[in-house]
Amino acid sequence: MTDGQTYDVASHTVVVSHPERLYFPALGVTKGELAEYYVAVAEALLRTAGGRPALLQRFPEGAEGKSFFQKRVPPGAPEWLETTTVTTPNGTRSNALVVADIAHVLWAVNLGCLGLHLWPYRAADVAHADELRIDLDPQPGTAFEDARQAARHTKGLLDELGICGFAKTTGNRGIHVYVRLEPRWSSTEVRAGAVALARELERRHPDTITAQWWKEERGRRVFVDFNQNAPHKTVFGAWFARPRSTGQVSTPFGWDELGTVDPDALTVRTVPERLRSLGDPWAPMADAPQSLEPLLEMAAADRQAGLLDAPWPPEYPKAPHEPTRVSPSRAHKPD
Repeated sequence: MTDGQTYDVASHTVVVSHPERLYFPALGVTKGELAEYYVAVAEALLRTAGGRPALLQRFPEGAEGKSFFQKRVPPGAPEWLETTTVTTPNGTRSNALVVADIAHVLWAVNLGCLGLHLWPYRAADVAHADELRIDLDPQPGTAFEDARQAARHTKGLLDELGICGFAKTTGNRGIHVYVRLEPRWSSTEVRAGAVALARELERRHPDTITAQWWKEERGRRVFVDFNQNAPHKTVFGAWFARPRSTGQVSTPFGWDELGTVDPDALTVRTVPERLRSLGDPWAPMADAPQSLEPLLEMAAADRQAGLLDAPWPPEYPKAPHEPTRVSPSRAHKPD
């Protein structure tokens, strides 16, 4: 047993208490080893997460224990810790952690955070979302192989539009495709682009891909979750460890790996060596931010064709041109 594990990183000192505590029992990885993992992948992680506000999800007893979300940085945080004010859909304002450097990540690990959920903008520019996040979510009756095929179709469409996307495993059954954007558009506009992309993918591949918000309409298809781009929506960040006992990591991979990548094999034990040997497949992402205009043109064409906005999550205020927020089965239920 030890009192703590001290890290001098990014000009700060962070003490990780109880480093011997088992955080990923099936993998045999402790809290201290999780901290070491983040030090090992710090450069790649900060390329995508650096400067972003983060939502804390704390697992005091590790991946198999209970968890709770915490929007606000708790009292007693060190003076050097960077925070920013974020707003939830209902207007609540909170002081959130900013991933300013790897010391901030280790501070979160010490609180029991396995990974962090990130906002789609930088704390320095809250008005503009600089990421489009395409969440390919396999529905019941489908598997990772179906997400793999959906990712192929997604890349094909993005290529047609002249947009460069980058893929990562979710750390579970799905795939995320990210597009780094020029910081010119609001989250509402980015969501509109995501809705247009989801609908076009469904039109082209109706048997395997769905843009239907209501679960009863999705069937055994991969759902393109456009609402992951709604304002103030957070998504689990790249290179962070998911709350699974086996320690899987949400891991970026190259498009040439799409046919072979095994999400279950990408863990806090294997990813550092993979990163050292293969490099960061997302490294070029920030060098050429993309335009959202091709997707906004598709969204405008859908509106011109008479399509309403797609439904928003229930916690959001009613949006203009949004359909009734009633599931089809309830809407058609006889009196």
